[in-house]
Amino acid sequence: MKEELMEKSVFTEIPTEKIYNGRAIWVGTFLGGPLVAGYLIAENFKVFNDNEKARITWIIALLTTIVIFGGLFFVPENVKIPNQIIPILYTAIASVLAKRFQEQKSNEHIENGGKNYGWWRVIAIGLIGVLISVFTFVGIDLFVSH
Repeated sequence: MKEELMEKSVFTEIPTEKIYNGRAIWVGTFLGGPLVAGYLIAENFKVFNDNEKARITWIIALLTTIVIFGGLFFVPENVKIPNQIIPILYTAIASVLAKRFQEQKSNEHIENGGKNYGWWRVIAIGLIGVLISVFTFVGIDLFVSH
């Protein structure tokens, strides 16, 4: 077993880039919405040298954002949706997708000595994402209502 570890450390390149772990994707997505989910997951795909999946992730994130925010304009004012339902749903979906498509490579990354991004970065990205979403939503609302 010790020889196997030594052999692995000699022949395995230690990753120099950082990734976002599953909990970071959950927190960032909940704070910042589907665009942040797309960013975090796509950045991981780039580290894993899978640019095609990163591109597809961005497309899905943009379409999801349009559907969610566009759909909110069509909900009648008398229909009350609990505030946490939509964020919990898209956060859970993003988390499941990240786990399904990235868990194995994320584990390999960490096992090979790679690192995760810190929480301050994840929280900052989440807050930037929510600001972008709010300004976009308010801007569209002002444009449509006038």
